[in-house]
Amino acid sequence: MSTTLDALSILTITRPDDWHLHLRDGPALRDTVADAARHFARAIVMPNLAPPVTTTAQAGVYRQRILTARPEGSDWQPLMVLYLTDNTPPDEIDRAVSSGFIHAVKYYPAGATTNSDSGVTDIKNAYGVLERMEKLGLPLLLHGEVTDQHIDIFDREAVFIERTLAPLCTQFPRLKIVLEHITTAQGAQFVASGGDNIAATITPQHLLYNRNDLLAGGIRPHNYCLPILKRSTHQQALIEAATGGSGKFFLGTDSAPHPQSKKESACGCAGCYSHHGAIELYAEVFDRANALDKLEGFASHFGPTFYGLPINEKKLTLRRSPWQLPATTQLGDDLMVPFYASETLQWAVVDGESNG
Repeated sequence: MSTTLDALSILTITRPDDWHLHLRDGPALRDTVADAARHFARAIVMPNLAPPVTTTAQAGVYRQRILTARPEGSDWQPLMVLYLTDNTPPDEIDRAVSSGFIHAVKYYPAGATTNSDSGVTDIKNAYGVLERMEKLGLPLLLHGEVTDQHIDIFDREAVFIERTLAPLCTQFPRLKIVLEHITTAQGAQFVASGGDNIAATITPQHLLYNRNDLLAGGIRPHNYCLPILKRSTHQQALIEAATGGSGKFFLGTDSAPHPQSKKESACGCAGCYSHHGAIELYAEVFDRANALDKLEGFASHFGPTFYGLPINEKKLTLRRSPWQLPATTQLGDDLMVPFYASETLQWAVVDGESNG
């Protein structure tokens, strides 16, 4: 399962997985599922639809719509997630685990991000559910931000760690927790110093960009995401976490599609779409950090190990071959501007058993 990197700048890794992905629903699935299935084997699929996916039955129906949208011959698999609410009953966790297709439960603080209005208003309201999850080994995925209006948006992850995550880890010491899309040095340090039951995902946008890329020289709405881009010092801490070889950090794109018109508006949506070139974007980061030998662990090994799933057997090959990302891509009946649009990447996928 070791990475192969030869003198001709060809990199072969185990086929990767995405441990945080938004596919949306309806006509968009035709494009988001095709992009996700091209180079990846599996993906944790976010449940923040409108209305949200709160039950095992709803997740099963959504899963079938996703599978129907797969390209012909594809073996890519969606790993479903339940949306935690104040009223989720503990028995729903039993149904989720018994289903075999639900692999986690997602905690959104109410109002934190896209379609999060049904989220949890106080984490203590979910303690009964979390106790059942801890007992059955079902991971909790955290959108790690507080939503208090008086807390600066750039501080909301750090405050969440202090106020919510640290007490949660004390209350449920064996609960498997993924702090998703971490954006701060505090997040990286907390995960690194925690037990084996604590892990984190890191996105390409938080590795490649910092808040200057959002605000300096004009507002760039297609770089706007939540949690928001932070200072360059935090970006560097994330790069060190991702490329350091620790099994606590693994790939999660948080790829989140929005039509161009909804991003370029007076109140633009949060989210960066990256599955038009996801593994290539990560390769860019690892190459710049002189850590290409660490990419396979981050992209292909650490996630399945944490979730207790088998590591993929098929391979993916990238070649150092500059190519330009598209200016726009299709999203159902709309156009969207993907992350890193029109920029040049140095690595391109040239071989892989992506769809069969």
